[in-house]
Amino acid sequence: MKMKIFQGSLLQLLRIISLMLLLSACAGGTRRHDANDSTNAALAKAELTFITPDIVQRQTLANNQRSNTEVVQLFTKHAGSYKLGNGDILSIVVWGHSELTTGSVGSDDNRAASTANTDFSGPAGFVIDDRGMITYPFVGEIKLEGLTVEQARAALAEKLTRYIRKPNIVLRVRSFRSKRIYVDGELKTPGLLTIDDIPMSLVEAINRSGGLLPTADQSQIKLTRQGTTYVIDLPELMKKGLNPTQLMLANGDVLRVPSRDESLVFVSGEVNSPRAIPMHDGRLSLSEALGASGGINPISGDPGQVYVIRKAEPNAQVYLLNARDPSAFAMAEQFMLAPKDVIFVAATPLTNWHRTISNLLPGALSSAVGAVGTKP
Repeated sequence: MKMKIFQGSLLQLLRIISLMLLLSACAGGTRRHDANDSTNAALAKAELTFITPDIVQRQTLANNQRSNTEVVQLFTKHAGSYKLGNGDILSIVVWGHSELTTGSVGSDDNRAASTANTDFSGPAGFVIDDRGMITYPFVGEIKLEGLTVEQARAALAEKLTRYIRKPNIVLRVRSFRSKRIYVDGELKTPGLLTIDDIPMSLVEAINRSGGLLPTADQSQIKLTRQGTTYVIDLPELMKKGLNPTQLMLANGDVLRVPSRDESLVFVSGEVNSPRAIPMHDGRLSLSEALGASGGINPISGDPGQVYVIRKAEPNAQVYLLNARDPSAFAMAEQFMLAPKDVIFVAATPLTNWHRTISNLLPGALSSAVGAVGTKP
């Protein structure tokens, strides 16, 4: 009786194995990976590039030459003198002529500015209106917008020489209001900053905003100027000897410091701990990403199929690393990832086969094997 049960179970196991082989032959040719549809679609459309020492070397060279070409033009050792603009409030003193230093004479705008900006330690100010003009006694309207303080003083003195012999004029900016930059992102106190007669550098703007937060990504600082956005990599600039204190900001600049969470790398597939991993100031190697996710699953993962899927137009760019190669560890350490990269470790053919059968015949294989393993 036991022998008949054993023979029946063995026959059932053989039938199941035959069915498995047939199904795996059909499924294996069309789908090798147990992954989501988007990953499979990316792998299907993309052109595959094997990670080799030559690819790593070319990538390193491209990274070294990248990012500085456009940013370098923002650097200057001499930012130039401050130029007056709309909204600036001026203090003007003509020695020996106190009637010209009150600021209470002039246009209605200047009177309002004088009243609103009264400084008890000195005379009221003259505000530059939206036409770039001020109204001054004897002179009338005079355009000072776009001039330096010294040029404005000389222009005013030239007008006054018709009424005063060799006028001795002291002109300074009481309140700087015409030039602003906007700072946003991972800073302690983001907001509006005003540029004064001391040129504002990138470093000073960050410091005046309270400094960077621990979550800030220093490699992806974005500076938008006149419709063009520059990506500034602070650690890389300093590494190459470019002093960020010489990167001067200009009126209307928008400075944004993104969070490191915006530069994640995603590790999925047959790893011990799939997860999203933040980059370290824009830097993360393939080896580091695999290590942070616990490494390739030794039971289900296929070391010969480690993919890096990188977003590109029109199709994704896919790199393949054969981790069975002894030199693969060195290449993985030198292969640098990009933000939003997806690392996908494929399953072994046996794992895919087992999962396919388990989905089609849940519990049948284990029941048959258990029956065969029963002693007669």
